[in-house]
Amino acid sequence: MIKVSKSEFKKLVERKLTNNFGLKIDEATEKKMFRCVALVVKDLLTQQRVGFKKVCREEGKKQVYYMSMEFLLGRSLKTHLFNIGLLDTATAAIKELGFDLESLMEEEADAGLGNGGLGRLAAAYLDSLTASNYPASGFCLKYDYGIFEQKIIDGWQAELPDQWLKSGDVWLNPRSETFEVKLGGQIEEDWSSGKLKVRHINATSVIAQPYDMNITGYGSNVVNVLRLWSAKAPVELDMKAFSRGEYVKAIEEKATAEAISKVLYPADNHIEGKSLRLKQQYFFASASIQNIVKRHLKYHKSLDDLGDYVAIHINDTHPTLCIPELMRILLDEHDYSWEKAWKIVTETMSYTNHTIMSEALEKWPIHLFESLLPRITQIIREINQRSCADLWNFFPGDWERISHNAIMSGSEIKMANLCLTASHTINGVSALHSDILKNQTFADYYKMNPTKFTNVTNGITYRRWLCEANPKLCSLVTDLIGDKFLYDAMELENLMKYQGDNKVLNQLKKIKTENKIRLAKYIEKANGVVVNPNSIFDVQIKRLHEYKRQLLNAMHILHLYNKIKTDPNFDMEPRTFIFGAKSASAYYMAKLIIRLIYMIGEMVNNDPDCKDKLKVVFLENYRVSLAEIIIPAAEISEQISTAGKEASGTGNMKFMINGAVTIGTMDGANVEIHERVGDENIFIFGLLADEVEKLRPHYNPTEYYTHDQRIQDVIQLLVNGINGISFQEIADSLTLGKTGQADPYMVLADFASYVTAQEAVQSAYRDEHRFQRMSLINTAKAGYFSADRSVEEYASRIWRLSKVDF
Repeated sequence: MIKVSKSEFKKLVERKLTNNFGLKIDEATEKKMFRCVALVVKDLLTQQRVGFKKVCREEGKKQVYYMSMEFLLGRSLKTHLFNIGLLDTATAAIKELGFDLESLMEEEADAGLGNGGLGRLAAAYLDSLTASNYPASGFCLKYDYGIFEQKIIDGWQAELPDQWLKSGDVWLNPRSETFEVKLGGQIEEDWSSGKLKVRHINATSVIAQPYDMNITGYGSNVVNVLRLWSAKAPVELDMKAFSRGEYVKAIEEKATAEAISKVLYPADNHIEGKSLRLKQQYFFASASIQNIVKRHLKYHKSLDDLGDYVAIHINDTHPTLCIPELMRILLDEHDYSWEKAWKIVTETMSYTNHTIMSEALEKWPIHLFESLLPRITQIIREINQRSCADLWNFFPGDWERISHNAIMSGSEIKMANLCLTASHTINGVSALHSDILKNQTFADYYKMNPTKFTNVTNGITYRRWLCEANPKLCSLVTDLIGDKFLYDAMELENLMKYQGDNKVLNQLKKIKTENKIRLAKYIEKANGVVVNPNSIFDVQIKRLHEYKRQLLNAMHILHLYNKIKTDPNFDMEPRTFIFGAKSASAYYMAKLIIRLIYMIGEMVNNDPDCKDKLKVVFLENYRVSLAEIIIPAAEISEQISTAGKEASGTGNMKFMINGAVTIGTMDGANVEIHERVGDENIFIFGLLADEVEKLRPHYNPTEYYTHDQRIQDVIQLLVNGINGISFQEIADSLTLGKTGQADPYMVLADFASYVTAQEAVQSAYRDEHRFQRMSLINTAKAGYFSADRSVEEYASRIWRLSKVDF
């Protein structure tokens, strides 16, 4: 916590306004005022950071380096002020200066450093590590244009550059220390003095320029950092080419280098995109590992004890190249033997798997590796040979099994297998997910090294999602049970004694309604659609992927629409379905599902028969700051993935702590939510994970189609057209599978069960006190899903960290 009085804060802002912009307070715009306030906060945090680094050095503390291609931070100003205890002070100071702090906060763009749950989790863990007084650094790329800004045009997703740095640059501290990363070229080897010497010749150099963002945690004096790498060319301009009039060629090297850190996840459905993604991943890994090694050697005599002071955590497979890059530095730059270098690597690395989906278990063409990363390819080949020898010893003669578990087999390099081989600990992110990893996905590795595997269920920055996003609910909770829950989320359990208190339940209803009115105003402004705040707000906001089954939700909406149109006596509780999702730019079916949802909204929202019963809204450009408006207003949380496909999820936890009731499958962390709230406070439907696997070999969706008139009617509606547009491709994907397995995510298999669960939602909602009691119980039981608990498990069982007294 940082102590600054209201008058001191005012003076700091006024001074910053004068010194940076040459303005007096009556000349300032909201945009300029935002920058001044942010710069004041950044200065305070940077000063605090200096003291914290000094203490860490003096105490010789081990530090974790959290490697992730995504950190979905959202906006930072409010979070920093809340965490350091200056939110009320700043609000009052800015008011006296003639401005509203909440309005200034709207000038800040969400940091364009992530896409979905992977990035939000990484951000949450940095927050909780800091709040818990652990020394930690995050590493990522400084994406100039984020993933993209989503626009919906005639229902189709269009991708525009995310210009987040126009305001987000205010938080960046550029550092002068740079690192060279080499791509392409050839490797020359020779023996000298009995040692192999390796030279990387004719390589293309890219310079990694670091920028630091301060990270705060609630109630802590600690300030950690997220280091972002920006790719630069060694020479800004080729003057010889420029002088010859070859102007494009003169800046070609600069443009090629800088493309590496332009956008997150460039489309990889062509060789240029694949090449750029691989360059990104190596650039990120190499710069980070070089930085870690240099920092360690600044305070220690050798790298022998690296694992005693450094924990490197690989967040999904994107940072996997940290492993061979550390080997390269140890072998080529510090003359370690293979055995000693490998020992250091395996003492240092740990790996979190986040999903069993194929795109997360990355596989790269060997020929691409050889052309872009020749030395890294040599090192991976040697790791693979030694790993295959171990596999042979454990599974003698079983070539199919050895090939499946090899790091290199056929024409591919399998990144997950490299992580499994090199990491001292591998964890899943929910109890169900970790069981699937051990018994199915990585079963052979588990048999070989069972002690390597563990589970750490995901968690959320609950203070952000409860206190910052929903201050009225936070205030009520504080009035009821005190403020200890701000430091220990398990204290929320004390709310259970109010589950029969009608006065408290009515207060919860009032707060939820106020949050729904706020969201309704946003929807009207953003979409031009008027929604009823007294309707059920049923929400599904998450990355668009077929396994997350936004399509199942859409089919249920079409079922309701058919009922409204064909049955004049159909009685339903008014319902507003709210979606938010981005699709990967090259993912056609996901984009088609977005268009379907949009067109359903166009049809339903303009149909007089649906006016007082049904509304459908797709909110474009879903992001953290938008989630902070949606989640406090949600009453039903849609967590409806095919069982066994969602590793954990964290959106389910954010909804839960805000009192939304889950409708979901027994997948990911839904299983653990169900354990805590009980059958009566969650709506569970669908096949179980083991039932999905048993059914898969002989799954025939046409059986469900044939025997369920409701499915036939919905499919017919898709074919005939929604708002004048046929969705024959979606219908075919569910029944015929012209381009692959029909209905691979078993939408039709779970449809009937889902409809029944939705009918139970309506029944529960009509009993107002019952539903509010369910809501309260969900909030009370959400404490377990705090990121504070998660990072304590990582720190004690995986990273072996100790806290800093600061």
